Amino acid sequence: MDVADSPMSKSLALSIVVIGRNEGSRLERCLESIREMRSPGPTELIYVDSNSCDGSPDIAAAAGARVIVLSSSHPTAAAGRNAGWRSAHAPLILFLDGDTVLNRNFVAESLNEFRDARVAVVFGNRRETNSKGSLYNRVLDLDWIPTQIGEAEHCGGDALVRADVLEEVGGYDDRLIAGEEPDMCRRMRGRGYLIIHVNRPMTGHDLAIKSVKQYWRRAVRSGYAYAEIAHRYRHTSLPFWRRESRLNLFHSAFLLAVVIAGIASALVTHSSALLAFPGLIVAALAIRTAVRFQWKSDNWPTLLWYGLHSHTQHIPISIGQMQFWRDQWSGRTPALIEYKDTTLRRDDERQAAASPQLGNL
Repeated sequence: MDVADSPMSKSLALSIVVIGRNEGSRLERCLESIREMRSPGPTELIYVDSNSCDGSPDIAAAAGARVIVLSSSHPTAAAGRNAGWRSAHAPLILFLDGDTVLNRNFVAESLNEFRDARVAVVFGNRRETNSKGSLYNRVLDLDWIPTQIGEAEHCGGDALVRADVLEEVGGYDDRLIAGEEPDMCRRMRGRGYLIIHVNRPMTGHDLAIKSVKQYWRRAVRSGYAYAEIAHRYRHTSLPFWRRESRLNLFHSAFLLAVVIAGIASALVTHSSALLAFPGLIVAALAIRTAVRFQWKSDNWPTLLWYGLHSHTQHIPISIGQMQFWRDQWSGRTPALIEYKDTTLRRDDERQAAASPQLGNL
């Protein structure tokens, strides 16, 4: 990777903004993948840290990054990305999360998309680099497999973005604890810009989820974002996530009604066999979903777990929505909802090192 001698250089082709919080060895792998990137020209690297206590700023500085440390007690990903792009000097910004691994060809192969002046954001496919690390990683990896290519409603945390369009819409909303990328993309689309999803590898990711608690908190955070973004644009000409948030509430209410009906029936009839009724309903739904999405994997146990996840996740997501409304009605400042461990254990490092490189996915 070519690094510009001066960040003020007018010849910069790309600014890379990496955000992180206690990513440890994951950050080291991210920075190494950036070094191996096919260069689009002179490039600057900026790392924005949110109150890490694991030495992440030193890791980034040693890799040649310009380091920005945020000292806020409420460090959101949006605030990190804003601090990064506002100190950048290239016409294109590549945003990366510190727990990702960049595909070396993604940037070079995606530049042509910006020949269309209407294109504001280009993003590719993300997959898990450590899908064998846990059942959660393996199942959630299927969520990354795209169902639609071309014009999209929003991107995720990893994306190539025009700096001038970022300036035009004011970047990310620092107040959002999640969903900052969809919110920004919604504002871009409201001005006539396009968000493009290309069918090529972009990043590998390490969810590092090993417990029900982590899985649950991640889903709760998603629900909070659904409710907040849907509420924000509910009365506009381009509403966003309203349908998804309503379907989630309906789905979770249905699942809870099935469970309550099974328990009530068992109590009324004094038949413990009826307690199996909710489980049978959920199992049937999971199998139906697994069959529907069998194109995502040829591993049927994984598909069945994926089918179960696709339905049961609606309960913590709906709880996240209710937490948003609680905060909205009480005027309370939303608290960060974090799900990751702050360190990457040695067994995780060995598993990640043994995983296939992103370019082979």
